[in-house]
Amino acid sequence: MTKKHFCYLILAVIVSACSTNPYKNTEKAYDQQLKNLENQITSKEAKPIPAVSPVVIDTSYAQQLRIIKDTLSKTNSTYLQNGINTEWIGTVNFNLRKPSFVIIHHTAQDSLQQTINTFTKTKTQVSAHYIISENGKVVQMLNDYLRAWHAGNSTWGKTTDLNSCSIGIELDNNGFKPFTEAQISSLVALLTKLKKDYNIPTQNFLGHADIAPGRKQDPSALFPWKTLAEKGFGIWPDEVLEPAPFDFKIEPALRIIGYNTKNLTAAIQAFKLHYIQTDASSVLDRKTIDTIYSIYKKQVQ
Repeated sequence: MTKKHFCYLILAVIVSACSTNPYKNTEKAYDQQLKNLENQITSKEAKPIPAVSPVVIDTSYAQQLRIIKDTLSKTNSTYLQNGINTEWIGTVNFNLRKPSFVIIHHTAQDSLQQTINTFTKTKTQVSAHYIISENGKVVQMLNDYLRAWHAGNSTWGKTTDLNSCSIGIELDNNGFKPFTEAQISSLVALLTKLKKDYNIPTQNFLGHADIAPGRKQDPSALFPWKTLAEKGFGIWPDEVLEPAPFDFKIEPALRIIGYNTKNLTAAIQAFKLHYIQTDASSVLDRKTIDTIYSIYKKQVQ
């Protein structure tokens, strides 16, 4: 190497060493925001809802949070098939995804403890964010921002993965008995908090049967949907039903409301389980048609 070439090399090293990362400040802001969000997700401090004492259940929950290393971390350079490597530059404008639906279930089991046992065994592959017992006790089993496995294969409108955008609430009930006043009182208190925290639209409080017609029947026909709707959680048909127009189409209306109508019979039954309850058959009588029309109008307003 000549002396001239050696000088050029030294100069290049010096220039490289003196250059600064133009994104140093934003990277620092990114790291701080990331840390704040990680703390927000991993916090297990109980947050009480009105008139209910939270029950804290210590499970293998903390171990599951290792997913944060995958979902809340910097992304290294990625090689693409066309030979290009991606470059990482952290943005400063981001936050956690928030839930936009609440899905209500009944446990179809015999006790709160049995459901807790189910949700704390890996082999069951099922979970929910909250369980509410018959006496009104509320157990939170997953941070609201994380994805529980409660909805399964389900759709609502164009949403095909309800687990990714919803909070699952299980009510301790075998599906054949009325829900208790204490249980519904705690549910209303919890829904009040969730609706305020995440600005969940009124019409997005649904049952498992709504999003999985024919596959699920919960919560049962004994669930007080009308009471919830009166308090702002879900919609309810008008007291006096306006007759549906002569050319009113049932299947498109149910689809616009949100129901999956690939199995129209199942969709009609799911609708009636929620909005008529005294009759969950697939019969399209005048009351059913007018009720669908009433909910359809409210959904498109």
